Amino acid sequence: MVSFGLTIALAGAALAAALAGVGSILGVRTAGQASAGLVSENPDAFGKVLLLTALPGSQAIYGFLAAIIIANSTGLLGAELAELTVSDGWAVLFASLPMAITGLFSGWFQGKVAAAGVNVTAKQPDASGKAVILSAIVETYAVLGLLVTILL
Repeated sequence: MVSFGLTIALAGAALAAALAGVGSILGVRTAGQASAGLVSENPDAFGKVLLLTALPGSQAIYGFLAAIIIANSTGLLGAELAELTVSDGWAVLFASLPMAITGLFSGWFQGKVAAAGVNVTAKQPDASGKAVILSAIVETYAVLGLLVTILL
C-alpha cells in the first residue's frame, strides 16, 4: 500500500512537471503567435524564428526531468516503493517547488522575450541570433530552479 508520505512526494513530482509544462505552453503560444504573424508576411523568416518559438518549451523538459528524479528517488520507477513519512513527503514536495515555480514563470516570460525577438527579427533579420541569446537568458532561471530541486 502506498503511504501518505509517498503520495505527497509524488504530488511534488506532478507539480514540477505540470507547472513547468504550463509555463512552456504559455511561452510557446506567445512566441508562436508572433512567429506566425511574421511568417505570414515573410515565409522566408521561418528558419530564423523557429528556435525562438521552440525555446520556451525547454521548461517542460526540465520539469519532466525533476519529476523523473523524484519518482526514481521514491522507488516508483524501481521494484520497491520507498516508505516515506509524511514529513519526508512534504520535504520532497517543497523540494520540487523551485522547479515548478521557476519553470512556470520562466517559460511564460521567455515566450514574451522570444516574441519581442521575433519583432526584432522582422525589422532586422540579421539580429535573430541576438534575439535568441536574449530569450535564452530567461531560461537560466529554470535551469537554476532545476538545480535547486535536484540538490534539495
